[in-house]
Amino acid sequence: MIKLLPLLLLVAYGFAMWRFSAWQLGRELAARSHPLTDARLAPVLARLARAVGVARIPLHLYEVEPVNGLAAPDGRVFLTRGFLRALDAGQVTPEELGAVVAHELGHVALGHSRRRMIDFTGQNALRMVLATVLGRFLPGIGVWIANLAASALAARLSRQDEYEADAWASALLVKAGIGTRPQKALFARLERLTGAPGAGAPAWILSHPKSADRIAAIEALEARWHPAPRD
Repeated sequence: MIKLLPLLLLVAYGFAMWRFSAWQLGRELAARSHPLTDARLAPVLARLARAVGVARIPLHLYEVEPVNGLAAPDGRVFLTRGFLRALDAGQVTPEELGAVVAHELGHVALGHSRRRMIDFTGQNALRMVLATVLGRFLPGIGVWIANLAASALAARLSRQDEYEADAWASALLVKAGIGTRPQKALFARLERLTGAPGAGAPAWILSHPKSADRIAAIEALEARWHPAPRD
């Protein structure tokens, strides 16, 4: 038990850090967000709500400029002011924002926030163990290698969550009668809307899959759902 104590302390520290991060995010959202009511989005949200089987889908506006959607740890779904400005400018459609909402609902439904808590806790422990072990054999660069390995693992798990939320959203959009076209159309120009952060970076360090890969994954789903007829 004594031998396991350092590892248990690392796990507890990682959990505490995740809880603190979630608390900080909650404070930020409470201070800079409010319920979003927009007549342009109402018909799309109503179709999504019927497909999910709920009376309505509460949506919140996060008053920051970057174009983004967000699922908070408490299950609330947010669109940023940047996305609303893009809608005002005709750069996105209500259906495309509906695809963003569906994606964030996917994160909530699939329990990704809880999974990230477990992953973050484990990654912190892995980082510290690797740093300790590698530091003995590779002084000076052992810690750097440990940080790189833990970051790559975190990015890989995050990309997996994004693919899962995309697939969940695709199924919901089809069920709602909206289809996946708005979802794919938004991905096709998402990097231009967001300023393409990390567009030239290696895929293995990105927290989100590249847009072309996300579109390909959705089309692979569609091929399974609607296989081409045989001659």
